[in-house]
Amino acid sequence: MNHDESELVEVRLKSRPSGKIIPEVHFEVVRGTVPERHTLPNDSVLIKVLYISMDPAMRGWVSEKKSYIPPVKIGAVMRASGVGVILASRSKSFSDGDFVSGMLGWRSHAVVNERHLEKISEYLPAQYNVSLALGVLGGTGLTGYFGLLSVGQPTSSDTVLVSAAAGATGSVVLQIAKNVIGCKKVVGIAGGTEKCAFVKEEMKADSCIDYRKCSDESLMVAAIQKACPNGIDVYFDSVGGFTLAAVMRRLNPGARIVLCGAISSYNDDTSDPSIPSPSLPNYLSLLVNRARIQGFIVFDFQDQYAHARTELSQWLQQGLIKSYEHKIVEAVDRAPHALNQLFSGNNIGKTILDVSKPRAAST
Repeated sequence: MNHDESELVEVRLKSRPSGKIIPEVHFEVVRGTVPERHTLPNDSVLIKVLYISMDPAMRGWVSEKKSYIPPVKIGAVMRASGVGVILASRSKSFSDGDFVSGMLGWRSHAVVNERHLEKISEYLPAQYNVSLALGVLGGTGLTGYFGLLSVGQPTSSDTVLVSAAAGATGSVVLQIAKNVIGCKKVVGIAGGTEKCAFVKEEMKADSCIDYRKCSDESLMVAAIQKACPNGIDVYFDSVGGFTLAAVMRRLNPGARIVLCGAISSYNDDTSDPSIPSPSLPNYLSLLVNRARIQGFIVFDFQDQYAHARTELSQWLQQGLIKSYEHKIVEAVDRAPHALNQLFSGNNIGKTILDVSKPRAAST
């Protein structure tokens, strides 16, 4: 059936997955009517959602495990960053037609209080598509910026290793290390010949390790030793698992490991006792090398977002970094399927669900 612009479509969490997300089991689609202007609360706006961010962290948001943010409640609209255009405003800060970003969720339309929105025109150069507010100038770019610069603290004499280098955050990190900081050696890790070629040829990494050819820790150690013969000074970790264990064996004195994520274990079945919990092998390397491993959450740096966006925007316009997007053009009710694509390892750059145009919805 064709999506009716007067129809409100929401994707809500129905049950908590213990392993891989099964869209029809763990989510439900609820349909209703788009609110009218006179029904909006004061200081709020009605937004037509155009783009929805797909992030590995979402897998953790539907889990009851303790995290940096409360889990999505059963029956609630799935949490997600998004970009949209205001259809109706009862706010003095926003007008009809303004493009905004915020936690809009998996839905076709959202009613949001003005306090939870940002006006995209205040930080996005006019020549760029508003979807960039979810990528290089959004949470993805900010995560890479603060993770590398504030936590990793690279210098021009460092060897930097970046996991998930063809992904949303990894691609930003690698380009900053290579083109902005000018690190002595910048090496990526990605999955498959095509991705590795992209990392080397398009993003100009010095080399790229194909993790699909490294099925265990020992093979990964050998690959790292070949690519980084002088050891590792900064490792940006988004995958965890045996890759992190292998990196621990190749650290230089004073090395910094930036702990951004652990996508390799996000879909593990936590109810299956045969699957071991993530651990930190070779951790004594931190002691021997006086190295450190530090986690971070991008929200911790909110008071510095404006400065970071100014720099990221300048680097974009100077050609020092580029934006890579993997857009999935589907109706909003396909959001759970789009999220699953993240864990297939087939995307290059930022994965975004493009719901900007009316299209056939699933039945």
